[in-house]
Amino acid sequence: MEKTKDVIRPTDADAIRLAKTLIRSARYGAIAVLDPETGAPLASRVGVATDTDGSPLILVSMLSAHTRAIIADPRCSLLLGEPGKGDPLAHPRITLVCRAARLERGTAAQARAERRYLNRNPKAQLYVGLGDFSLFRLEIERGSLNGGFGKAYNLTAADLLTDSPALDALAESEQSALDHMNADHLDAISVYARHFAKASGEGWRVTGFDADGMDIASGDEVRRIFFPQPLSDAGELRKILVEMAKAGRAALRVGPRQEASVPP
Repeated sequence: MEKTKDVIRPTDADAIRLAKTLIRSARYGAIAVLDPETGAPLASRVGVATDTDGSPLILVSMLSAHTRAIIADPRCSLLLGEPGKGDPLAHPRITLVCRAARLERGTAAQARAERRYLNRNPKAQLYVGLGDFSLFRLEIERGSLNGGFGKAYNLTAADLLTDSPALDALAESEQSALDHMNADHLDAISVYARHFAKASGEGWRVTGFDADGMDIASGDEVRRIFFPQPLSDAGELRKILVEMAKAGRAALRVGPRQEASVPP
C-alpha cells in the first residue's frame, strides 16, 4: 500500500519568522468560538494587536456574541493574514489555537495591553473606556501556518512567542522610546521602513517594540521589522536602533544632506 505523503513540512527558521510576521503585523483577524447556546462554531472579525511576547490582544464588547462565547468557553481560534491581489489561497495565513483570558481593569497586564492595543489601533480610543468593552489576551497553544500552496507547518507556542529576559523591562520603557522616536526621529523610521521593510510611502511611525523587533505603521499599512539579533536586555534597544539606522543609510546611499537622524 502506497504511503501517504506527509503534507506538513518540518518547522524551520523561515517558517517561524513568517508566522511571527503574520501575528505581529495583523490589524484584524477572524475569531472562531463555540456558541454557548447551540455548541455550533461562530466566526467574527476582531481588531488585533499583540502583547510584548506576541500573544494576540483583542478589544471586544460584552454585547457581542463572540465575547459571550469566550466567557462561557475560552477555547477559540484566530485566523490572521491578509489575502492581497490574485488568488487569496496563495497568500500566507496562520490559524492560532488559543484560550482567551479577560484582563481585569486596574491591573498592570491590562494597562500594558491597552497601551499596546491603542498604539496599534488608535481609533479604538473612542470606545476603549466604555464599560461594556474589555481586553482579552489570547494565550496561544499551537499554530497552523499555511505559507502558500504546499507550504504547511505545525508550530508550537514556543515557536510563536517571544521569550526574553528583556521583556518586562522593555515593556516598562517602551512608551517613552516610542514617543521619543516618533517625535524626534521620523527620518530614521523612514530609513527602517524603506530598507528593512522594503516599504514605500511616507508617514511611517513605530507602534511597538519587543525583544525580537519593532512594528511600524503608516495609515492602515503595518510592517514588521526584526532586529538583527533579539534583545537580551532593554538597554540594548538604543544601540540596535542606531546601528540599524546607520546600516540602512549606507544601503540606501543617502546623501549627506538627507542623512536620517538617529536616537541621541
